[in-house]
Amino acid sequence: MTLKYKKANLNINDIALYFIKKGISENRPMSNKKLQKLLYYSQAWSLVLNKKILFNDPIEAWVHGPAIRSIYKKYKEFGFNPIVSDALKNCKLNLDKETLELLNEVWRVYGQYDAQYLELLTHSEKPWQEARKNLEYNDISDQVISIDSMFNYYSVLKNAHSQKEA
Repeated sequence: MTLKYKKANLNINDIALYFIKKGISENRPMSNKKLQKLLYYSQAWSLVLNKKILFNDPIEAWVHGPAIRSIYKKYKEFGFNPIVSDALKNCKLNLDKETLELLNEVWRVYGQYDAQYLELLTHSEKPWQEARKNLEYNDISDQVISIDSMFNYYSVLKNAHSQKEA
């Protein structure tokens, strides 16, 4: 079954820049690896909470977890080190209020963790596992994590959390 989602016209670079700037401002600099996971969770929770595709770039099931190839390439030069650049300080974000609220919540929940923890977390979750189901652990892959698998998995998590709070 293919679900219908609203399309977003957001540039993934603005979303990435939000997390990089947020990390710098809170003295938690962002590595490319951590950034990838935060972008993944942003897409997943946008699907569940807003019924909206946040960005159009595909998320691939790489060895170290979900990754967006264009963002990986853009910040590849930093390796596993924090993404820092004076040029980033003056960049303006083009994000609406609903998106900022979502990104703030993703940051609140996941921003506290390091890249390694987020990698392990995504490895324990079905969307990444399903996309890599026929691969060995260290196989390089460009398999896309489906929007529907993210929506289905995180909807169940949201519902379970809601029932626990009731």
